[in-house]
Amino acid sequence: MDAVATYQENSVSTQSRSRIVVLLYEGAIKFMKQAVLALEQQDHEAKGRYIIRAQDIINELNAVLNMEVGGEIAQNLRSLYSFMDTYLSKANTERDAEMLNDVINIMEELNKGWKAIA
Repeated sequence: MDAVATYQENSVSTQSRSRIVVLLYEGAIKFMKQAVLALEQQDHEAKGRYIIRAQDIINELNAVLNMEVGGEIAQNLRSLYSFMDTYLSKANTERDAEMLNDVINIMEELNKGWKAIA
């Protein structure tokens, strides 16, 4: 493992959980914005790749929810993550930038809350 990879691994492993969530949200947002740009450029292969990467992050966020501790908030987040995943799939097949922007807006709002916690 080279020095850069070691640094990156250590920087992630020492972050607080809420900070990691912020980083994941920012990654998903970045990928969705790249998907919008790819869609505008008619690069449907790249668009699909970016959407799938955003979905992977959203699905990971969903998978690590602690439903016992999180209660109603965790349940609401699970519903929202499931909605966003389905909506992104539809945006991908319909090649709809507006749908992508809808999910970006939701993620940006959620990220504001996580940033306040972090």
